[in-house]
Amino acid sequence: MSSDTSGVSDALRKGYPSTHSSTTTIVPPPLPQVPGVPSFLFRLEGGSQNASTTTSSISEGKSYLDLEKDVTPWQGYLEDELPEKTQGHWVRNLRFQVFSLYRRLFGIVFVTNMAVFIATCVQGGVEGADAQFLGKVAIANIFVAILMRQDYVINAFFTVACAAPQSWPLWIRRILARVYAIGGIHSGCGVSGTVWLILFAAQATRQFLRKDHITVPTLVFTYLILALLVGILVFAYPKMRTRHHDTFEATHRFLGWSAIALLWCLIMFLINDYREHGQTLGQAVVRSPPFWLVLIMTCSIILPWLRLRKVPVRAEVLSDHCVRLYFDYVDTFPGHFTRMSVSPLTEWHSFATISIPGQKGYSAVVSRAGDWTSERIADPPTKLWVRGVPCYGVVRVTPLFRRVLLVATGSGIGPIAPVLFAKKTQLQLLWTAPAARKTFGDKLVDSLIEANPTAVIYDTREHGKPDMVKLTYRMVREFNAEAVVIISNEPLTKKVVYGMMTRGIPAFGAIWDS
Repeated sequence: MSSDTSGVSDALRKGYPSTHSSTTTIVPPPLPQVPGVPSFLFRLEGGSQNASTTTSSISEGKSYLDLEKDVTPWQGYLEDELPEKTQGHWVRNLRFQVFSLYRRLFGIVFVTNMAVFIATCVQGGVEGADAQFLGKVAIANIFVAILMRQDYVINAFFTVACAAPQSWPLWIRRILARVYAIGGIHSGCGVSGTVWLILFAAQATRQFLRKDHITVPTLVFTYLILALLVGILVFAYPKMRTRHHDTFEATHRFLGWSAIALLWCLIMFLINDYREHGQTLGQAVVRSPPFWLVLIMTCSIILPWLRLRKVPVRAEVLSDHCVRLYFDYVDTFPGHFTRMSVSPLTEWHSFATISIPGQKGYSAVVSRAGDWTSERIADPPTKLWVRGVPCYGVVRVTPLFRRVLLVATGSGIGPIAPVLFAKKTQLQLLWTAPAARKTFGDKLVDSLIEANPTAVIYDTREHGKPDMVKLTYRMVREFNAEAVVIISNEPLTKKVVYGMMTRGIPAFGAIWDS
C-alpha cells in the first residue's frame, strides 16, 4: 500500500494538550532507576551554534524531553554518522536489490520449470513430448499461480509463518517475516505455465498434422488461451503495470476469467481426444487430474465473489486530504486489509483496516491519491461494495520480534495504527506527516499517543522532509529495536529497507509485487 509522504507533526507525548500547537513547556522529572528495565540513551545535538544537549530515554513507555531547551528527538540527526554498510557494493546490491526474496522465489520456480522443460524437449527427441503430459504441467503451474493469490491461502501462509515464538533465533524469524514475498511463486508459476502452454501448442499442432489424438477444437482453444495469457503477462510487467495500472487490473480480471472459461473447454476436448476405447467421457473426466485442478482453481476465483455485498459505511471527514470510513460488517485483526469499490466489475481499492481491541468492526483511512479517493473525500459514501475476507499484509509480521520500530509516512499510519493498539510486542512509532492533527484529526492522533506514549510524530510541513534513513537509524539505536516495519510509498520504502538491511538491521515493507 503506497502512502503520502509529504509530512508529519512535532513530537507529541502523552499528557500534551490536544491542540494544534506544538509549543508546550514541561519540566522533566529526573530519570528513574527501574530495576530490570534497560534504558537506551542517545545524545541530541542542537542545530545552532549555542545548541544545548540533553538525553532522551525511550524504554518501557517512558520518555523525557527537555522542551524548555527546545530539544526534539530528531534534533541534530543529520549530523549522526551512519555505520558502514556490510558486505561489498556489488554483493549487497545483488543480495538486497537484484536478488530479493520475491525474485529468488520467482527464480526457483521458473528455473525448476525450465529445467524440466529442457529435459522434456531433449528426451522427447524429434517427436517431442506427448501433448497430454505438456497440458498437465501447464495447468498445474496455472493452478498454483491462481491459488497463491487466494485470500484464504495467503492468510494461511501468514498464520503459519507468524506462529513462530520470539524465543526462536533471529535469523529464522527474519526469514519467516519475509512471508509477504510469496507473490514470487505466483509470478513464477504464471510465467512458467505460459511457457509450457507454448510448448503444448507447438506439440498439439504437430500431433494434429499427424492426426495423432489432437482435434481442431483442442487446437483452437489452445491458441485462444495462449493469446489471453500473453496479454496478461504483458500488462503485468512491472513498468507496464505502473504506467497503466487500470489496464493491468482489467486485463488480469477479464482476460483471466476468459482464459479460465476457455480452459474448461480445452480440457474437455483434450480429455475426449485421449479417451480410451470403451470409456465414457464422464469416466474419463473424473479420472483426469487436470479436471480437478481446474475445478479447484475455478472455485478459488469464484469464492471471493460469493461474498460480494454492499455494506453501510459511516464516514468521518478528517480534512480535505482524507476521510475515515467505519464498517461493522466484520471484525478484523492487525495486519488485515479489505477491498472496497463503488463499481465491482471495473475497479477495486485495498485499504488497511484499523481495529481497536474490544470494539466491533473496523475503520479505514482513505487519503487523497487519485480520482477515486478524491471523490470519496468530496462526497463521503454511505454504502460501499466489499468482497472476500480480510487478508493479511506485511505488518502482520510485527509480533515475530521483541522490539519493533514502526515507521509510517502520511496515511501509512493506517496499517500501523492497529498494531500499536493491539500491543502484542514492544513498539516504538516514528510517523512523518504534514500537520498530523490538522490532516488526520485529534481523535486518531490522541489514540496513537495513548497507545504509544513515546511516539515520535514529525511535522514535515514545519521541518521539511527528513532523511528517513538517518532518522530511522537514530530511532533504532534509541529504542534498541530488533526490527523495522515501514509503510510508505514505494521509493521511500525501498530506500529505508535497503538502508537498514545493509547495516544488519532486519527491515520489512511492502514490495508492490503481483
